[in-house]
Amino acid sequence: MTAKNLPMTLTQKILYAHAIRPPRNGLRAGDIVRIRVDWTIASELAWNGMDQTYSALGRPRIHDRDRFYLAVDHTVDPVTLATDKRAQKLTELSRAFARESGIQHFYDANETILHTKFYRDLVQPGEVVLGADSHTSSHGGLGAFAIGLGGADITVAMVLGESWIEVPEAIAVEYVGRLPFGFGGKDVILKTLGDLGRNTVAMERSVEYVGEATHRFTTDMRFTIANMTAEFGGLNGIFAADAVVADWLSKRKSHDDAARFFRADADAEYVERFRIDLDRLEPQVAKPFSPDNVFPVSEVAGMALDGVFIGACTTTEEELVLAGLLLEQQLNAGVTPTATQKRLVVPGDRSIVANLREAGLIDVYERAGFRIGPPGCSMCLGVASEKAGPGENWLTSQNRNYQNRMGAGSLAWLASGATVAASAMGLKVADPREWLGRVDQDRYARILGRDSAASAGDVRAVEPTPVEPPAAHAAAADGAGVAGPGLIEARVQRFGDHVDTDAIIPGEFCHLTSLEELGEKAFHYTAPGFASRVRGGQSVVVAGEGWGSGSSREQAVWALKGAGVRAVIARSYAFIHKRNLVNEAVPHLVVRDEAFYAAAEDGAPIQVDVERGEVTVKGRAFRAEEPSRIVNALQKAGGIVSAIQTHGGEVFERLTA
Repeated sequence: MTAKNLPMTLTQKILYAHAIRPPRNGLRAGDIVRIRVDWTIASELAWNGMDQTYSALGRPRIHDRDRFYLAVDHTVDPVTLATDKRAQKLTELSRAFARESGIQHFYDANETILHTKFYRDLVQPGEVVLGADSHTSSHGGLGAFAIGLGGADITVAMVLGESWIEVPEAIAVEYVGRLPFGFGGKDVILKTLGDLGRNTVAMERSVEYVGEATHRFTTDMRFTIANMTAEFGGLNGIFAADAVVADWLSKRKSHDDAARFFRADADAEYVERFRIDLDRLEPQVAKPFSPDNVFPVSEVAGMALDGVFIGACTTTEEELVLAGLLLEQQLNAGVTPTATQKRLVVPGDRSIVANLREAGLIDVYERAGFRIGPPGCSMCLGVASEKAGPGENWLTSQNRNYQNRMGAGSLAWLASGATVAASAMGLKVADPREWLGRVDQDRYARILGRDSAASAGDVRAVEPTPVEPPAAHAAAADGAGVAGPGLIEARVQRFGDHVDTDAIIPGEFCHLTSLEELGEKAFHYTAPGFASRVRGGQSVVVAGEGWGSGSSREQAVWALKGAGVRAVIARSYAFIHKRNLVNEAVPHLVVRDEAFYAAAEDGAPIQVDVERGEVTVKGRAFRAEEPSRIVNALQKAGGIVSAIQTHGGEVFERLTA
């Protein structure tokens, strides 16, 4: 059985190849399907919550211990590990699980960043990867379907080897033109965000990156663009794997033999297509507090900086090498670094550190006044020992610049590694192009192992066939389960658009597991007193577009539950956060009527009938969008853990039947 009847996007083809009992003629947007999962991945920060879910499920044997990948990277550096009991607890919890389960792919503190090693060493085109981190989208750079979900979803997939998904709508972003030497994935995705906007055209959709320019993109460039699809608002970002990817795989020592090179059909259905011309691209900078608040570097050049950071998962080996070579040119020209301790570079993996050291670039970074940090998320999350201070402006090659992201009161400005390096010596924003023109491009290629003329040859595109289903089980779900929330009467607590999970629960509190403690820290910086207002009766949250965007942290939903929130109503939700609301059975509705938002002022009395999907405010009733059958079933079951306790390993078969 092949997928010839319905034209499908690249994402749909990968999902069809992993679907269990899909429609016979292919997939279309909106279909609910069970899917076999190739990989599940997580960090120690996510495992903190996942371990609770795993215990609630009875700590069963995991589906494939060679296909769960766990890296300790989010909260750790040597200082934090030595002094912070929270980091010590999170690290030991992950180590204990690795010992208990015997998983093959466990990476301890300061060995790698979660996505860096997985992308470089393990993921292959055509695979399905679910990760407890929103930047799991990175692995679409090699042609995998890779999405971030909350920890409960990943725990379940780790145990069962399968999950469910509503097939997303798709957009196509077409890149045309040629980039000058030194322009990489960060400038391309910042340009895309600046032109198209965060949480707009990509919201909850698959983003397929196409166009003649993409075949000149390196695998590192594709990683960065797919990585920041999370900031774009997309469910996943993906490139069709081509000869560039095949060449990359040919240099691996393992995990190089299961690639499936799928292609979107010529008449595949995309909701919209967008064209981005790269011919005259200028280095890009995103101002606080949004990654789509983007400007050409010329418009902010000369701005004074308090510090610079080159690192985080989105900063690839390519960027680290280029930044080092650019710094070398400045040193050779007699430029002297301004005295400061606020220059930090953190390579993403020990193998990258070794390569930089062999090339002499670690020495260059140190002569340019940089401190060298061990692999880890470091300043990007602002929860370990490396933080920016209140009111400090930092230019950083990370992927997020939300409020307080690098530390309480900090101001993060996003740019490429090259732009950060050009700005580092004098601690002023600077255009890197003058120095890029002096870099020895042959040396750059040699350091990255790109000086070989070897080619992997032709790539043969394949068509998907669905997964053979396991033996049939009995009846489908009947909707039975715990009682629904009934009629909720409360008052409104009002929020605006694009409220991110960093705002709902700052990263420094994600080590907490008590609902009550998390509830007290909800909106700690951006809406102080949130929990007390909930207790005072403002227990229905009403928000705008993109509620819950940002990270995959399920602690954001736990914080809402812990504070006593009874329902959330919004125009739209970030995909991962919505799944977390579903998994925790928190009532949430989508209402698009503008009249509702005009009436639902802060403090206004409100009635929410979750069963009927109706909201009443100021005497007027408004209808909410009807959720899918599986969402209803999970809500009635009391969430994903309760559903599994009821249905066992047949849960997705029953709920999707």
